[in-house]
Amino acid sequence: MERVWTTQIGAHIGERVRIAGWLHRVRQLSNLSFLILRDAQGLAQVVVEDAAVIAQLTDLHAETVLVIEGTVVAEPQAPGGVEIHQPALEVLAAAAEPPPFDLFRPTIKAQLPTLLDHAPVGLRHPRQRALFRVAAASMAGFRAALTARDFVEIQTPKIVGAATEGGANVFRLDYFGQPAYLSQSPQLYKQIMVGVFERVFEVGPAFRAEPHDTPRHANEFVSLDVELGFIRDQFDVMAVLNRALEGMIAAIHEQAGGALAALGSKAGPLALPAVPPDIPAVHFADALDMFSRATGEDVRGGPDLAPAHERWLGEWARREHGSD
Repeated sequence: MERVWTTQIGAHIGERVRIAGWLHRVRQLSNLSFLILRDAQGLAQVVVEDAAVIAQLTDLHAETVLVIEGTVVAEPQAPGGVEIHQPALEVLAAAAEPPPFDLFRPTIKAQLPTLLDHAPVGLRHPRQRALFRVAAASMAGFRAALTARDFVEIQTPKIVGAATEGGANVFRLDYFGQPAYLSQSPQLYKQIMVGVFERVFEVGPAFRAEPHDTPRHANEFVSLDVELGFIRDQFDVMAVLNRALEGMIAAIHEQAGGALAALGSKAGPLALPAVPPDIPAVHFADALDMFSRATGEDVRGGPDLAPAHERWLGEWARREHGSD
């Protein structure tokens, strides 16, 4: 019998199916038990009435790896509207001890040191893994939107002989006795490859030796980079990025709807901003003027935006356009 995902068992009502995953939770009543099995796609409820199987469950900790075969029965109160009856359990790997926190609760109730010490377990929580699904869908949408516009994806070196971008510190390393650095940005290589393909992009890691202790600094991150030639002005680039953002938001809705639900609340799934056909643009000088008139702090003619200015502009954009 072929294994099916927990999200697919609704198509097999009245049939016996085989599912596999982790023991998410057990609720034991007087004469039966409810077992929740979690796999990569979702949850399935299994009703256990056989005394021998109930006894088997009492010795199992959460996160035990199981294979279950049983009959699918419609049940509106169960996850997905179906549950599995008359199960046969096979233990593939028994958990040696209970996990340090409950994964079946809406959020993990643990302090940061505990979460870091037990990250391999904590990342299994449906809300935590939803973040990865959203990220994966956004990258897929980014790639699809640009590939559809004749961009070529490239992969550039991450060990380089010199800093590739000003304004950021670099991680130095010993490259067989020679100095080398982790790449801050693929900028130089993107510009080289524009001479080859005209339109290129990359999804890859970037490294910046900055304190990793503020929302504005990350010393390792995934960078989404685009470069194109034969442009008239910055508005050509902005239009491409507009289409890329459209593709990313659309892909998240299409590929990660369940993740948005997991990250939402009782009121509904996590809401994403709607991307207009043309994202509103504000000239830098106009932005400084707006801030100066609104706050009384004259920053007109300044060379850059401070964090306070950016926060104000984000609040203004949310009020005026529904997104910061």
